[in-house]
Amino acid sequence: MIRLGSNSPTRALLLNKFNIDFIQNGGSFDEDSIITKNPKSFCYEATKGKFEELYKKYGIEDIPLLVADSVVTCNNILLRKAKNLKDARSMLELQSGNKTSVITCMIFKNKNIELIDISSTTYEFKKFNIEDMNKYISSGECMGKAGAIMVEGFCKPYIKKVRGYESTAMGLSVEKLLPYL
Repeated sequence: MIRLGSNSPTRALLLNKFNIDFIQNGGSFDEDSIITKNPKSFCYEATKGKFEELYKKYGIEDIPLLVADSVVTCNNILLRKAKNLKDARSMLELQSGNKTSVITCMIFKNKNIELIDISSTTYEFKKFNIEDMNKYISSGECMGKAGAIMVEGFCKPYIKKVRGYESTAMGLSVEKLLPYL
């Protein structure tokens, strides 16, 4: 059993998919307090901030703690969660027909080890169909997603090439975590 320090339903889905027993307790770390625009640094600082908050609250004596965060980058631009539908459209237009990387940082700590991992998965997308993109944006599914993308959903038919794990792009590098459980 581990404690997933995240409110993400996608991360919970990944742990279920890999048959990892967990309880889910997210925090309230303010990502807006991070000033760096460097995607890897931002991702690490957000994960570390969330980890420190939840470590203080829950510790690791009873249950190991796992915290993760993800960001998206395209053309060296840090793409966080869309603030509104217009912001989501702008992010998707940038990524359409372009290379996009999802960077995920995770921190896992139990009584014996502390694992800190920063991984990325890079996609090369075909041009997004405007009607598909409009439906996706209208559905609101793009909200709450780094870069407004869902590689397991909307973006899947537009993937030309991929380098890395899909789980990393979904917000948790489960394949890298498994050996430590």
